[in-house]
Amino acid sequence: MPKRKRGITGDVASRREAIRKRERRVVETEEERSRRLSTMAQRGQDRRAEETEEQRNSRLSDMAQRGQERRAEETEEQRNRRLAVMGQRSQQRRAVETEEQRKENAFWGERNVYVSDNICKKNKSEAGI
Repeated sequence: MPKRKRGITGDVASRREAIRKRERRVVETEEERSRRLSTMAQRGQDRRAEETEEQRNSRLSDMAQRGQERRAEETEEQRNRRLAVMGQRSQQRRAVETEEQRKENAFWGERNVYVSDNICKKNKSEAGI
């Protein structure tokens, strides 16, 4: 017969630790919260700075996959809301961009259309269309 484990097992210990952290966050000041989030952000930046190209590609691929899954599961109402928010943000960006930025964005937009048209023409000619 196996010996009975004493104390708290791993799952229970980690659950209790999570509860303690949550309780600490409830009473933290704005300054403490800001410091905690800043530290978390810095750690994330450090981790990303040290990752290999393969790790980076894997991370970005995972993020894209999660985004696709989230969009596939969203309702029509959620989709409309998401697109409305995107439109608002775009308007806000355009409202604060300088004339120089506006010209640059127009240039790159026109260039991308030109490049896209050439790619389509090339693909059609290769396909014999």
